[in-house]
This record gives sequence, C-alpha cells and structure tokens, in this order.
Amino acid sequence: MTTEQPGPTPHQIAVDLRAVFARLLRKLREATNEGITPSQASALSRLGKGGVSTVSALAHAEKVRPQSMATIVEALEGFGFVTRSQDPNDGRRQIVDLTDAGWAQIAGQREAGVAWLDQALSEEVSQAELLTLAAATAILERILDR
Repeated sequence: MTTEQPGPTPHQIAVDLRAVFARLLRKLREATNEGITPSQASALSRLGKGGVSTVSALAHAEKVRPQSMATIVEALEGFGFVTRSQDPNDGRRQIVDLTDAGWAQIAGQREAGVAWLDQALSEEVSQAELLTLAAATAILERILDR
C-alpha cells in the first residue's frame, strides 16, 4: 500500500520563502554596495525615497542611535554622496541632502543588483524555470496587492 506524501503547508512555504528572500537580499546587497557599508547604502536609499532629512529623522527611520547615523552621514559626505547644512528653522539640526553623486550611487546600486540577478538567472535557470519564476512573481504580487 502506498501513501501519498502531503504537499508543503502554507506555513512551511512561508518559512522557506522568508529564508530565501533574506539570502537573496543579502546577495543583492553584496553585489550593489561596493565601497560602502550596508548601513550607508540603506541611509542613501532612504534619502533617495524620502528626500531631504535630518540626521535624527534618518536615525529614527533606520532604527539606529543619532550618534551612529551622524557617523554614517559623515562617511557619506566624505564620499561626496550627501551634503549637510544647518536647518534654517532650527540651527541645532542639520539637513542632509543627496548630491548628484549620491543620486548616481543609488542608480548604480539598483542597476548592479539587476545586473547580478540577470546574470545569475541567465546562467543557472532553464527556460521552464524562468516561466515558473514569472508565475511565482505574479502570485507574490497578487498577495502583496491584497
């Protein structure tokens, strides 16, 4: 007598997806953050999405101490990716803004991540698997849109 193995449960798929996505994100960060730390890349990305900010607002958004964010911003300023200026409404606060080089770094990070994933998919995945990934992506988008 043969017993059929049950398929994976939604819980097991959720656990597996979370682990795989975490590894994928780490790989994408490795491919895209040449020369800067993950914390610096994250702060740059946040500035790219949210625009001008203060060090304390960035620290709060990134869930780090203001002193730590001040160090990150100082490094980004050293790379020429951000500028700091006094807040005209509160001289105790500094305004952080992206430079053209900062915007270029953000664009380069995105492009590098896509290039790495494109190469990996091209080298490691069959056409049938690409179709499966396309279908899985559509399913994930549907779940995220609900």
